[in-house]
Amino acid sequence: MNRTSAQNVQTAEATTTKQHKMRPPSLRGRRLTLIDIENISGGAIRTLAEARWVQRMLDSTLGLRHQEQVIIGVSKAGAIHAGPIWTSARMVVGTGVDGADHALLDVLNNENIADRFDEVVLVSGDGIFTETVATLGGHGVKVTVVAHGSSLATRLQMAASQTVTFTPRQINFEGAA
Repeated sequence: MNRTSAQNVQTAEATTTKQHKMRPPSLRGRRLTLIDIENISGGAIRTLAEARWVQRMLDSTLGLRHQEQVIIGVSKAGAIHAGPIWTSARMVVGTGVDGADHALLDVLNNENIADRFDEVVLVSGDGIFTETVATLGGHGVKVTVVAHGSSLATRLQMAASQTVTFTPRQINFEGAA
C-alpha cells in the first residue's frame, strides 16, 4: 500500500469513528445487553427454574434496568421456558449447533449497533463473537463481556473493553435436571 492509500484508509477510519462518537443526544449513554442464555446456564434451558436462575444471576451482576434493551439468544426448546421469565426481552431463536450464537451475531452485525448504542454487554464467553466485538470496539463502542471464567475464550477477553466473570459459587444448581 502506498502512502496516499494508507492516508486515505486512516482518514476513512477516523471519519467512521468520529461519526459514531457524534450520536444524537437521545442516543448517548444507551446500553444494549445480549445474552447467550444457554452459555450462562451451562446448557439448554429445560425448566422455568433454570431461566429464573439466569435472570436473578444477571440482575445481580449487571443491575439490569427495566428500560434497558435486552436480547436473548436461545434455542427453540429453551424459548418455551425463557419467554415467560424474560417478558420484556426480545428473543432471537437459533437452531442447530451454535444457533443462539448465530442469532445474536445476526443482531450485532446487521442492526447498526455502533450507531445506536454507546455500550454493549455481551453475556457469553464464546470465541465466535471475537471479531464482532473487536469491530464494535473499533467504532468506539464499549463492549463488556460477561462469562464464566472457565469458559471465557482468551481472544474474546482480549477483544473486549472489559470482562466480568462469575465465580464457581454462582454456578446453577437450582434447576438442574
